[in-house]
Amino acid sequence: MRAVDELSETLRQDGYAFVEGERMRRRLETTGSLADWSAFAATWDDLGPDPYLALVGRERRRRHGVFAVEPGVARQLPDRAHHQDLEYNPLQGGLQRVFEPLAPEAAASASLNTVLLEGARVFAPLSGADPRWEVEVHQFRIEARIGRPGSPTPEGMHRDGVDHVLVLMVERVNIREGTTSIHANDRRTLGSFTLTEPFDAALVDDRRAMHAVTAVEAVDPAEPAYRDVLVVTYRLL
Repeated sequence: MRAVDELSETLRQDGYAFVEGERMRRRLETTGSLADWSAFAATWDDLGPDPYLALVGRERRRRHGVFAVEPGVARQLPDRAHHQDLEYNPLQGGLQRVFEPLAPEAAASASLNTVLLEGARVFAPLSGADPRWEVEVHQFRIEARIGRPGSPTPEGMHRDGVDHVLVLMVERVNIREGTTSIHANDRRTLGSFTLTEPFDAALVDDRRAMHAVTAVEAVDPAEPAYRDVLVVTYRLL
C-alpha cells in the first residue's frame, strides 16, 4: 500500500497548501536533482514582455512551455498558444496567447524536471489511477516601477481552468507585498500567505479554489524591483 503523503492530504482536506521554502526544497531533493538551480533561476533575467497587457501596463515578463507528465516521467512537447476561457480569466480569456518559449537551457533543466515530478507526486493521489497530465510551465517576472506597482494577477481573483496549480518562489528583489489569498468558489476567503523566500510554494486544487495575489511595490524606487515565480499547471488527460 502506498504511504499517504501529508501534503497530498492537506490538499484533499483544504483545497490548497502553503509550504515553506526549506521544507519544499527538502521535498524536491527527495524527488530529483536541484544541482543546476542557480543557472535555472538565472534564466528569469531573459524573459520576454507580455504583449497582452497593454491596457494594464507592461510590468509582467514571461516565457511558456508545455510538457507531458506522469508520475516519474516528464517530457517536453512542442510549444503552443496558451488559452483560457473567459469564465476563468475575465481580462484575457478567449484569446490564443502566444508567448516566447522557454529557453532551451530552462526547458532542459534538471531543476525544472524535478519540480514537474514533485507536482506529479503530490497531485497523483488526488487524480485517479495512473494519472497523466498536460502541464504548462510559466516563468513570470513582475516588475514594480516608480509610481507603478506590479500586479501578479491583473485578472483579479480567478481560477486557471485546470486541475492543479503549483507556484514556486524563485526570487524577490527590493519589493514588499505580493500576498496570495485563496478563496472558495463562492469567494469566501480560505487563507492567505506571502511567498517571500526561494522555494516557498503554493499548491492549489483549481477545481475547488480561486486565488489572487496583491500588487508588489518597490521598497527603494530607485533600484530594480521584481518578483520571480514559476507557475506550473496540471490538466488531467
